[in-house]
Amino acid sequence: MTDQSFRIALLTYSTKLRGSVVHTLELAEALHAIGHTVCVFALDKDGLGFDRSLSCDVKLITAKSSPDGIDALIQQRIQEFVAFFSQSSDRYDCYHAQDCIGANALSMLRFHQHIPQYVRTVHHIEDYNSPYLQQCQERSIRDPDLCLCVSTRWQTELQQHYQLHAPRVINGVNTQRFSAKLDGLEQSLKEQLGLHGKPLYLTVGGIEPRKNSIALLQAFSQILVDHPHAQLVIAGGATLFDYQAYRSEFFAQVDEMDMITGKNLLLPGVIPDETLPALYRLADAFVFPSVKEGWGLVVLEAIASGIPVITAKQPPFTEFLTEHQALLVDPNSPAAIAQAMRSILIPDLAHALVQNSQAILPHYAWDASARLHLVHYDELLKREGEGVGSGE
Repeated sequence: MTDQSFRIALLTYSTKLRGSVVHTLELAEALHAIGHTVCVFALDKDGLGFDRSLSCDVKLITAKSSPDGIDALIQQRIQEFVAFFSQSSDRYDCYHAQDCIGANALSMLRFHQHIPQYVRTVHHIEDYNSPYLQQCQERSIRDPDLCLCVSTRWQTELQQHYQLHAPRVINGVNTQRFSAKLDGLEQSLKEQLGLHGKPLYLTVGGIEPRKNSIALLQAFSQILVDHPHAQLVIAGGATLFDYQAYRSEFFAQVDEMDMITGKNLLLPGVIPDETLPALYRLADAFVFPSVKEGWGLVVLEAIASGIPVITAKQPPFTEFLTEHQALLVDPNSPAAIAQAMRSILIPDLAHALVQNSQAILPHYAWDASARLHLVHYDELLKREGEGVGSGE
């Protein structure tokens, strides 16, 4: 790896801490700690910025009230990035987008020669019904000078469907933030959210199709038969998409099950960054039967927090988890999810899963991820210097 210090611009579509946004911030901090000049550029809808302080530079780009319709919203968000960078005199060695919005903006900026090249990390590939969104996704994958990805699953998908080799860069977990060590916030958070149930199951990511929320709800309804005081906490949920039809079906099933929101089912929304580690520690188990994930940062956060995990028996989870480290289930079977939720209450099993899973943590450090990125940045910049970049 080169000893050269790079100037790196990292773009993210939101200030709300979801997977790719967390990846952006942790990568930025790790690159900054190594000695590179890093600035995070983020679309900021509510003017509040990030719910954490950063040591690297941050520039917030105002994301204005959006018109009706997701196509118009995405188009506007892309243009907000384009307008900002078109007017900026700052220059960076490497421009790197973590999502479709940033990548489309960088594609336009490169076309108009405002930037020399750009990188995009593919976290996962969506199945869009909208032709416009599908075109945006295609462009965001095919146009970059370099595509990276975070798992073998998506590396294979990109090779098979796009004939594109995307080097794999690992995700990480911040074990200074997420650990089994109590920080004194647990009791107040427990009272604030009403976490008095036993057992307490946690998932993070909100209610949406790829999180498999309805199957999890159906599984939890089976748990309530034997454990009427159990609670399911579905935290998070900040997203560009409202998934209204899916959410309506979810709540229709809640009503049919006579489940009480606020008692058995808790939906606290986005958890403040400061208290998220404590929320993990309050849970008896983390249940994440997602059917489509880039990698699953929250799974590693749960493991680092010292709680047992249930997740889907499919990639990318099976790339880094064995059946001795988590209960791996068929995500399409609520009965299988429910059985795992019962089994994980067995103390000896839960203890073994927690102990065995700790061996994963040293392999997924943000410093190691940053150094992998630097290798690829260096190679790209050398190609550019030799005049063999991909061009428009």
